[in-house]
Amino acid sequence: MIEADYRNFLGTIFFAVKDKDAFSRALRDLLAEVKLGGIFTGDNLITLSKTMGFLDDAKLMDAVKRHVDNNTERSILWRQAVVAWAAHEGLRREGDFVECACYKGTTARIVCDYLDFAALDRHYYLYDLFEHDPSMPHHSMTEHSKELYAKTKERFAAFPNVTVTQGAVPEVLHKVAPEKIAFLHIDLNNVDAEIGALEMLFDRMSPGAILILDDFGWIFYQAQHKAEVAWMEKRGYRILELPTGQGMVIK
Repeated sequence: MIEADYRNFLGTIFFAVKDKDAFSRALRDLLAEVKLGGIFTGDNLITLSKTMGFLDDAKLMDAVKRHVDNNTERSILWRQAVVAWAAHEGLRREGDFVECACYKGTTARIVCDYLDFAALDRHYYLYDLFEHDPSMPHHSMTEHSKELYAKTKERFAAFPNVTVTQGAVPEVLHKVAPEKIAFLHIDLNNVDAEIGALEMLFDRMSPGAILILDDFGWIFYQAQHKAEVAWMEKRGYRILELPTGQGMVIK
């Protein structure tokens, strides 16, 4: 029997909206006409009558509550759940974990708590520039600064098997990178850097390891979409575009 008051997740962050107030009113009017619950809003995603089983994963949700500290991070919960699932699947494969780029480390920190990563015989490699100036190809984020690298390293101080490295991908991968990868997450917001990361790391992924491409399905990053589709097709792979905007490949 379907519960008439099925739970909802109502995030408030939507990107590229002309008039936020008008959009919010229209969204409220839309949701008022929904017969059942199971509603997710936020991160440019509106779904109706979905189970959203990740909301029942107490360990995941506890990690999210501990480490998410603003509405934007809260609204990308479905993306975080996808990454957490893929990382968990990585425990079934040989190798280490990699994220390019980690920004503040929020998603990776959620994964670390979710998997009790400090107790694992694995290593998690995190990369980012952590800063921004007009000469850099990636776009600026609100917390880019000279201090962000140190803050992010401190965030993982309790995890001796997590290495946070400052530097440009793919160049920095020649200095610090695992030989075998069980889970790979790429979120570089830049086509050359993302293809460079794939060139360096994809062949190191174990059979069955999962790759998550954070920006793959977003219109803002169509150059990455086209380049990554072509890159994968040459190797006999097809990328699954998820409603979250992420792309997924099983090696």
